[in-house]
Amino acid sequence: MANDIGVIAWHEDGRWSVAELETQDLTEIIDRLKAQQTNGGAVGLISIDEEFFIVARALGTTLHMMISDVTYALDNDLAADLVDVLDLPFPEEDDESGPGGDIDLLVDLGMNVMELEILASDPELFPDEAISAIAHRLGFGAQFDELYD
Repeated sequence: MANDIGVIAWHEDGRWSVAELETQDLTEIIDRLKAQQTNGGAVGLISIDEEFFIVARALGTTLHMMISDVTYALDNDLAADLVDVLDLPFPEEDDESGPGGDIDLLVDLGMNVMELEILASDPELFPDEAISAIAHRLGFGAQFDELYD
């Protein structure tokens, strides 16, 4: 898979649809999610290099986001922007890695907080593998695979 990948998924008429999603600009990501209006909202899954992943979800005008490791805000502009938007404390050099933000954003879609935390903290799992696992768990894994295989 490419170094940076992003997918937007939305549930409509009983099935998931997916499309590629810009991965470099947080404002573009947010605008695209909010523009995709469906009853279940839109889910964005973004993998940045081999470093971290972002899950974002727009429901109407409400936006929920999480990052798999807040410490990447020290080295990555997108991660720093997300930490700022989420109003999280900016990490220090000696902070422990860990997820931050709205980690419960997929609960109503059947993915609990513990599952996301495990994916975020697994040192053997690359971010693209983590977002693939999320896509499969939510029910649009086949479409995700078609987009990125």
